[in-house]
Amino acid sequence: MATQRPKADDGKPAGPGWFRRHVPSRPPFAVLEPADDDVDGHGVAPTGYVPGHLLVSTLGPTQEAIGALQEIAAELGWTVERDPAYRRVVLDEPDEDTAARRRRLPWATGRPGLVRLLLRATPGAAAPDAWRLLQALRAQLPADDDRLRGVGLDHVLTIGAGIGANPFHSTNPFHSTNPFHSTNPFHSTNPFHSTNPYAAAGGAASTYAAAGSGGLQPVAFVGAPPARHEKVEGRRPVVGLLDTGCGDHTWLGHVNTIAVPGPTIGHTSAHDDPERHPDQHGPLDGALDGVAGHGTFIAGLVHQAAPDADVLAWRVVGSEGAVVESELVDALTAIANLVLHHAGGLPDGLPVDVLNLSMGYYHETPYDALFDPTLYEILASMGRCGTVVVCSAGNDATDRPMFPAAFAPWDPARTAPGDVDPLPQRDPDAVPLVAVGALNPDGTDALFTNDGPWVQTHERGAAVLSTMPAFTGGAQPLARTVHGGRTRRTIDPDDFTGGFALWSGTSFAAPVVAGRVADRLLGQIPAGDGSSREAARKRALAALRQEPPLGG
Repeated sequence: MATQRPKADDGKPAGPGWFRRHVPSRPPFAVLEPADDDVDGHGVAPTGYVPGHLLVSTLGPTQEAIGALQEIAAELGWTVERDPAYRRVVLDEPDEDTAARRRRLPWATGRPGLVRLLLRATPGAAAPDAWRLLQALRAQLPADDDRLRGVGLDHVLTIGAGIGANPFHSTNPFHSTNPFHSTNPFHSTNPFHSTNPYAAAGGAASTYAAAGSGGLQPVAFVGAPPARHEKVEGRRPVVGLLDTGCGDHTWLGHVNTIAVPGPTIGHTSAHDDPERHPDQHGPLDGALDGVAGHGTFIAGLVHQAAPDADVLAWRVVGSEGAVVESELVDALTAIANLVLHHAGGLPDGLPVDVLNLSMGYYHETPYDALFDPTLYEILASMGRCGTVVVCSAGNDATDRPMFPAAFAPWDPARTAPGDVDPLPQRDPDAVPLVAVGALNPDGTDALFTNDGPWVQTHERGAAVLSTMPAFTGGAQPLARTVHGGRTRRTIDPDDFTGGFALWSGTSFAAPVVAGRVADRLLGQIPAGDGSSREAARKRALAALRQEPPLGG
C-alpha cells in the first residue's frame, strides 16, 4: 500500500539526505529539509525545488495571491515580482471545458497556466527561500483561503533518478567501475547511487548496474530494422516525447519530420544538446554525462513498438537530467494548445495521440487541497481531446507517489486507509493518464521500480535494447593486443558507435507502453483526421482497453 515517504531498508522514512543526492547539485536547485515543519497539522516530506521561485496558478485569484505574497515577503526583507523571462502561457480552451472544470473545482476562476515569481533579497536580508515564504503565507491565511490554492514551489523533476540515468553515476570510468577495484561487483555500483532509498544499507537492486545485469552498456544488434511502411491506412499516429531530444540514428529518420506550427517548444540551441554533445559536465574527465542518449533510447523503443507512428521529440531536459516544473508546464501548455486547436479544427493545431513523460518529482505535501492543480489540468485538457499521456512510475523502489505519474487513477483495492489520493475529483471526460512500472526480462517486477495504487500497468524496462547516438566516452577496453595485423580487445564499456545499448529504468518501460498504444491506433484514425473530440477520446479509450489492457 502507498505510504507518504520513501523508506530505507530499516523502515525509517528517508531523510533530506536522500533528496540531496537525488537532485542535481548545481544552482539554483535546493533540497527541502522539513525538520519540524508541517502544513495544516500534517508532516512535510523532502523534495527538490528552486529556492528563488514561487509558482502561482492562473486557475485561481492570481493577482490576489501575488499581492499577499508581496506583503509577507516585505516583512522578511524580500521582494516578489513576476519573472519577465518566463513565457506566461495559458490554455486556449473552449468555454465548455472551463465550465466543466469549475463544477469540479468551484474556486477556479480562470484557465490553467502559471505565473513564475522571482524572490530577491533587499540589502542586508537573508537569502530568499520559497519554502519559508510559502509557509509564512500559510501561517497568515485561513486554510480555506482561495489565495492559497495553486501557490507552490517550483519543483525539480528528474529523468536521472535511480537507474533512469547511467548506473555508474556521472559515467566516470574510474568511479566504482574499475574491474580491479576489490573485484566486488556490488562495490558502490548501486544503480540508484545517490538516489536509492536503500542507500544506507546497499541492497540487491545494485545488481542492475553490474555488467550484464541491465546497466548502460553497448550491445550489438544483428536483426532487421523495424518495418516502417510507406503508406498506412488513415493518418499515422503521432507520439510526442518530452525528454532530452533525439540524436541521429539510421532507425530514426522519421523523428521530427512533422512541421510544428506556432512558437518553439523546449530547447533548440545546438551547443547544449545532450544527444549530440554527451560530455558537457566535467568535460576533462572523459566521461559521458549521465543522461546523454536518453531521448534517443526512448525514441528507439517507441519505434520498435510502433514503427509506423510519427514521433516528435522535444528537448526540455539538459545533460544533468533535470527540468524545473515551470519549464515543463510551459512546454506542456504549448503542446496542449496545439492539441486543442487541432481538435477545434484550427489551422495552427497539431494532433498528438500519445505523449510520453519519463520524468517525475515527489511532492512535499501529500494532501489534495495543497497540490498544485495546474499540471494535472493541462494534461487533462489533452485527455479530453483523446491524447493518451503515459508516465514512468520512478526508479526509487518506493511507494511514495511520484508526479505526474500519480495523477493516474488510484486503485481503491490497493489504497490503504491512511493513503491520500491527490485528485479525488479527476476529470471524467479526460482519457486517464497511464503510470507504468518496469518489468525484468522474465516478466517479474524489477526490484527498482516504484509501486502503489497509482501504478496501473507494467512493461519490460530492465535490460531493454534500443538506439543510441554514436557516442564514445573516455573509458578504455580492459585488454588490447594485436595479432596477425588485427586488433583484439575486450569490449569498450562506453563506446556506442555500434548504435545500440542496453539500459534499465521505468523511463524505458513507459515509452514501450506509449508505442503499444500508438500501434493500436494505427488504421483507426481517419485520413485528414476530421473526427470529433469525442470520437478521438473513444478511440483512445478503446486502445487502452484492448487485451492486454494498458491502463486503469
